Amino acid sequence: MATGEESRRPEAAGVEIVSGVDVSFGPQANVVSSGDYQVAAGSRSDAFYFDFDGIKNLFDTSGKRNFTAPHLGGKSPWTGVDSNSTANVFSMAIELPTAELAPKPELRIWGRCSVLRDGELIHADRAGHPSMSSFFNTDDTKEEYNASEPVNDRARWTDQFVHLLGHTGGYSRDEAIAALDEHGLLPDVLHFDPSKPAAYPNGRTFTEDVIDIRVAFLTKNEAPPTGLTPHTDTLDRFPYLGDPHPG
Repeated sequence: MATGEESRRPEAAGVEIVSGVDVSFGPQANVVSSGDYQVAAGSRSDAFYFDFDGIKNLFDTSGKRNFTAPHLGGKSPWTGVDSNSTANVFSMAIELPTAELAPKPELRIWGRCSVLRDGELIHADRAGHPSMSSFFNTDDTKEEYNASEPVNDRARWTDQFVHLLGHTGGYSRDEAIAALDEHGLLPDVLHFDPSKPAAYPNGRTFTEDVIDIRVAFLTKNEAPPTGLTPHTDTLDRFPYLGDPHPG
């Protein structure tokens, strides 16, 4: 675990919590304890749920437009089918005392995935708020967005996000900036105040339909709700994600 300037380094740094821990691919998570920490990594049931065919019905994504042209009005675009009902995800879970993160009073959380290529770590993906890069970026900008850091978000991405919201929800520039600020979307870091109940945008829980939330924001509440229900295989104990689906 690294803090301060050391935490900005892309490679592993700081005090070692665990080492040589086996990654689990079977039904049983390999949970390792080290002091007040618990760590588990491996294949688990993906708690994320979404109607992918419904998203394709709602948005015209041809010609690198991504999600800029919603079809609103008329028949609901949603199919009622969860495209992720039997999906697994390679996960890493860490549990530690909240006090070690020193909330003041809230935490601002983001993460990224990096790939080692030719001896260099390439930042291939990042996330703070759910479904940001997927909806707000085009094929031409996604790699740049994922390789960048939140500290640069407002200067680099505000104009692009404002432009997109004008297409998806008819936002004026002032309305779009006000909405982005109200929801704390730029910089793209997830806010969490541990003294308050966890519910997006104060953190995020497995049971929340984050696609519903994001589409409502994009369309200024013009799109109907997806109607999906959360997965029922999440756990009430660490590592919280359910056992992986077979196959």
